[in-house]
This record gives sequence, structure tokens and C-alpha cells, in this order.
Amino acid sequence: MSELVAAQAALKSVFGFDAFRPGQSEIIGALLDGENVLAVMPTGSGKSLCYQLPALLRPGLTVVVSPLIALMRDQVRQLQQLGVEAAALNSSIEYDEAKRIRQSMRDGKLKLLYVAPERLVRPDTAEMLTNAGVGLLAIDEAHCVSQWGHDFRPEYLRLGEIREQIRASQTIALTATADGPTRADIVDKLFRLAPRTFVRSFDRPNLHLAMQPKDNARKQIAAFLESHRGQSGIVYCASRKKTEELATHLGLAGYRTLPYHAGMAQQDRDANQDTFMQEDGIVIVATVAFGMGIDKPDVRFVAHADLPANVEAYYQEIGRAGRDGLPADTMTLYGLDDMRLRRLQIEEGEASEARKRIERQRFNALVALCESPRCRRQTLLAYFGESSESCGRCDLCQSDFEVFDGTVEAQKAMSAILRTGERFGTEHLVNVLTGSATEAIRRYGHDTLKTFGVGKDRDANSWRSILRQIYAAGLISLDIVEHGRWTLTEHGRRVLRGEEKIELRTDVANRAVGKKAKRRAVESAAVQSGGADGSLLTALKALRTTLAKAQRQPAYVIFPDRTLIELASLKPTTKDQLVGIHGIGEAKLKRYGTAFLDVILRHRLANGVDGGAGSGSASGGTGD
Repeated sequence: MSELVAAQAALKSVFGFDAFRPGQSEIIGALLDGENVLAVMPTGSGKSLCYQLPALLRPGLTVVVSPLIALMRDQVRQLQQLGVEAAALNSSIEYDEAKRIRQSMRDGKLKLLYVAPERLVRPDTAEMLTNAGVGLLAIDEAHCVSQWGHDFRPEYLRLGEIREQIRASQTIALTATADGPTRADIVDKLFRLAPRTFVRSFDRPNLHLAMQPKDNARKQIAAFLESHRGQSGIVYCASRKKTEELATHLGLAGYRTLPYHAGMAQQDRDANQDTFMQEDGIVIVATVAFGMGIDKPDVRFVAHADLPANVEAYYQEIGRAGRDGLPADTMTLYGLDDMRLRRLQIEEGEASEARKRIERQRFNALVALCESPRCRRQTLLAYFGESSESCGRCDLCQSDFEVFDGTVEAQKAMSAILRTGERFGTEHLVNVLTGSATEAIRRYGHDTLKTFGVGKDRDANSWRSILRQIYAAGLISLDIVEHGRWTLTEHGRRVLRGEEKIELRTDVANRAVGKKAKRRAVESAAVQSGGADGSLLTALKALRTTLAKAQRQPAYVIFPDRTLIELASLKPTTKDQLVGIHGIGEAKLKRYGTAFLDVILRHRLANGVDGGAGSGSASGGTGD
């Protein structure tokens, strides 16, 4: 039997999957052939399986470098549930457990060991692994090694040196977000020779992408969540204070909300995260302190109450939705205040000028995405070097807006900027354009300018949108130090002189957002349920929650939603029938088969459906 055939067999018997996801078999094949690998795969595409499955088929220990204890804990629990010998070494491990892990390594029983980079670089850990026979070193979140990555961590810089020290036979580096410069840096820092590089499409077609200009963030977030009642989701905020306030506000509106930010006590953060992972229908309102390592597959939405830090952060954060491949919603609010704050954070940071230049470019890409006059997905993928057709599914593809020749409007706005001395911010300029003779306008004599009232045909919101769009297009520059004053760029001056034209879009009509979101939620629910019996699915989820709480582990470690949906649709009555269900391998069949079959049989009896000839074999069939 070839190694790839053996991998296919283990995929079913251990993990309960009938087929590889796109890209997995090629990466696994390269590792089984002895090659080193760099894998860039979008969140939810099954990166972990690419090293977990080879670890079961090859001799030696697989060491997995992971930056977060929570992620290690969850992956180890999941592997143990599948009957795989796996463990983690980190600061949360008790002495006796660490001793047991070392003995298991000496006995050659341990297949996967998860280690934090800080722990791996310790001399005692490296020495222990040198004698353990490491066959594969898997480096997760590999973008952390690069100074150009959005989440650089100094500890990752020593991993190439440690790989040599522990004499790992092979290396695989994995990440979901790495542009060209970051990939080159990863190869330079982690590999002696260029590895086989696999770059999967960054497209997440199951995610609905949407963005809105910020008006009233609380109302906008509440309207978005209205179509997601009873579902699990994440709402990101820029500050700890806003996190607390929005969590309280949404809680009063009837949502099961929990806050999460770095200012909370560790035990409170852990408790809220555990509740989110173990129960259905929890909305976490969080700063970016929450997210990396959260592998919950059934997050149905991610909303941003404030603009993310850059386009990579945006991509990574929305990527926490829909990891199970089922439809999920994203919505991001943005405003000029957000833009000014983010730029200020870049300029006042302690990074080098080269690093700041990269951060400015990445933030500019996010601003351009917000004000894009075309398909969101098309614009986002273009940033990662992919070309695509209009998706037909994002808010811009589905909204009633038009692209028009906005050269005259841009010239009016830039003329107002110039005639007021390039000294004023958005609201003052909007008042000049709309002819609003405020006290400040009269004090500076701006009511006598030729541009005063030149934009009366548009309302204030339209002019705010135009200013954002010509900013995103590079026609004007925002001075973040001097109170957000606008100045013209050389590109803007060319447009002002009529040497170039600019296309703008009418602002996306927010009035249709609620109805469309509800309609999309109904359509998504139909896809998610897959024809499942609703009351049976609820009963299966209740059992899963009970088991997860009893075992103090995430609900998806028992079974993901997709497995429960198949159970509620097909209603198997024997363990032999369970074998064909997605996500049910041999170990989970033995551990949970009887309990879930009992729920199905009780449901059939309660609804007057005969359990059939196999109804008495719930505890028989394929193991106990």
C-alpha cells in the first residue's frame, strides 16, 4: 500500500473524513516524500491535518510549534479524542504531567508534542528533543517569524537554529496570511534550502463580506446581530472600554454576550473563552486580544465595531467565521476617526521607519477596500496577488449603488481644501461645500469663498463619503498629527487640473442592509441545516454541550456542527450506519456512538417513528 493510500485510509479511520480538502493531499504527499514545505492556506482549509496525519504514518516524534496555550490545549484534546498520543509542554502543565510526557517520549509512544516557541528555545527542552528522534518540526503561525508579518514575534527567529539543534528530519511552516515579502522572509529564516511552497487561494467563498460607513455603531451592530440570534459570533472593538460598554448594551438587547480583553483578570478571560467554546449562541465582544488560536468551527459571524489595524488583520479576524465551510457573515464599520486613530498608532509606534512604511501600505490597502468601487472579494484577493471575477455575493455586488465619473465632485472637494489653506478637517470642509454658515465658517470668512455652497446638491453624508473615497484613491492626504487636516497629493493636483479622471461610487444604501441580512440569514440557515430535523438537531447539540462541559473542553472536540447536522438529517439507528457520518472515526464511534444513537432513537419514538430493525443495536455493531 502506498503512503498516500495509507494516508487516505487513516483520514477515514482516525479523523472520520471521506476526502481531503483542496490542497491537503499535495502537501501531505510532499511530506511523505521527505520534502520540506511552506504552506500558505486560508483559515478553515485544514492546515493542522497536513502535519497531524503524516505524524501518524511516519516514525519519530512530530514537534508542533504553536504560539498560544489555548490552541495547544484544544488541539491536543481533539487528537486524544481521536485516539492519538499527543501532548503539550507549556507553563500550564503540572510537574507529574510533564514527567509522564517525557516518559512517553522515551518509550516512543508519543506521536505529537505541542510546544510554545519560548519553551522550545530553552536549553533543557532542546536537549530533551535532541534525544527524542524528531521526525518532523511543524511551525504554525509561521508569519510570526517575519519582521514584515503583521504579528512578528522575536522568539520565532531562533526556530531555524533550534531545528538544527534537535536534528529534525523535516520542517513544515504553515500560515494563513503571508504576502510575497513575508513568504520570502519565512523561507530565509526557517529553511537551509528552498522548500516546496504551496500557496492556496486566499478566497473564502462561504464568507459574505460587507462594510458600512460608521454612523451609530451600537445601532448598526445591533441591526447586524438581529439576523443572527442564537448563533455564535465575535464582535471586535478597538478599546477595552468600548468592549465592556457594547457587551452590556447587546446583553440588554437579549443577546448572550461576554466581554474579553487584556485588562480582565486571567481567570475571567479563561472562563468567558471556555463558555464561548463549549456552548452555542454566545457572542464574544472583544479586543484583538481574542482570536489567535480560537479554532471554533461554527462561528457564524464576525463584526468589527471599529476599523481593524490593517488588511492582514482584517483577513485573519474575519477568517474566524465559517471555518466549517458553511455560510457565515462579516460586517466592518469604518469612519474617518478610525482612519486617523490607526494612522496615529503607526506614526507614534516604536517600529523602524522601514516597518512603518510597510504598515502604512497595509493600512492604505484596508482603506481602499472600505471605499472600493467594485466587488469586495475582488479587491481583497487582488491585495494577495489573486485575480478573480466579481463574486456576486458581497455587499457591493448585492447593493444598489452606481459607479460614476466623480472628477467634478473630487475637484470641488479639493478646491475647498486648497481655498481654506489645507488647514481644516472633514466637518469644516463639508460645511464649506454644503454652504452651512457655522460660527467657525463665518469666523474664518469661508462663507465668502467661491467654493462656499458649491456642493449644495449633495448632503453632508455624501460629501463625507466622497472625501473618504478620494482619500482611499490617494488624491488627498490626512495629517494625523495636526488634528486631521487634509492636504492635496500630487495625484490629487493632476485630477484638480483635469489631467486625470476619477471614478467614485454612490454610498452603499444602508436602508436595505437589514432586509438583505435577514434574507441572507434565512438562506444560510437552509444551507447550514442541510435538511436536518430541527428539534433533533437541538437535542443533539444539548447532549454535545453537556459532554463538553463535563469534560471541560470545546464542543467541536466532541463533534462539529456538520456531524450533528448529518446525524439529524440521516437519523442513523446503528453504529454501522454511524461509520459513514462525517467526523466519526473509530475512536469517537466507540466513545460517543451509543449516547448519540440513544438521542436519535428517543426522538424517533417520541415522533411515532419506528426505530427499525437496527434500533436495538445502538450498543452493538462497531464496538462499544
